[in-house]
Amino acid sequence: MTIKKFPLVLAAASLTFVAACDPAGPNQMQNTQQGALIGAGAGAVLGALTNNDGSVRERNQAALIGAALGAGVGAGVGNSLDRQAEELRRALRNDVGVSNNGNNLVVVLSQDLLFATNSTQVSRVSQNELRIVANSLNQYPNTTVNVIGHTDNVGDASFNQGLSERRAQAVSAILLGGGVSPNRIRSIGAGENNPIASNLNASGRQMNRRVEIVITPN
Repeated sequence: MTIKKFPLVLAAASLTFVAACDPAGPNQMQNTQQGALIGAGAGAVLGALTNNDGSVRERNQAALIGAALGAGVGAGVGNSLDRQAEELRRALRNDVGVSNNGNNLVVVLSQDLLFATNSTQVSRVSQNELRIVANSLNQYPNTTVNVIGHTDNVGDASFNQGLSERRAQAVSAILLGGGVSPNRIRSIGAGENNPIASNLNASGRQMNRRVEIVITPN
């Protein structure tokens, strides 16, 4: 297959699927379409490579079939993330963040909401929110879940590291208690290493004290 023909095949397969998506609004189905495009690209490449010994026409056909199949798989993943994200936003409190970048969902809970100072005991309010997350994870079982604890930089770095690990484990325990399979969950302590705001002021430090639940399709 010539280099010139391959992009035409990929573009045709990708645009055909995107054109079929619901154009209800500029932000609707965004991750579904993104997943379709990514899947189409991967599928087209795989289709062409697996039929590398055939004629140009056969390789073009294989690439087109691969793109179509890949678009369907990619769109399914994107659509699932879109639905789960919207359901979580409706069900969780406004102070619980839910972001969807098309590859994974990130649920962010402030550690000030989750825990008292220097504590690893999850508050009752946060236990309720985590049970909602657990229920969502059970409804969408084909994902991997990384629970990542973060701290600000106040105090000893080694203490903060250990605290972030214990808090991630405490959040994971609530998810496990909600019926999520232990094979899906990994607890990670990031300590003070990944701030999202400045540690030079109180509001920034508060943002840095958090637990992220990263939900990634398998």
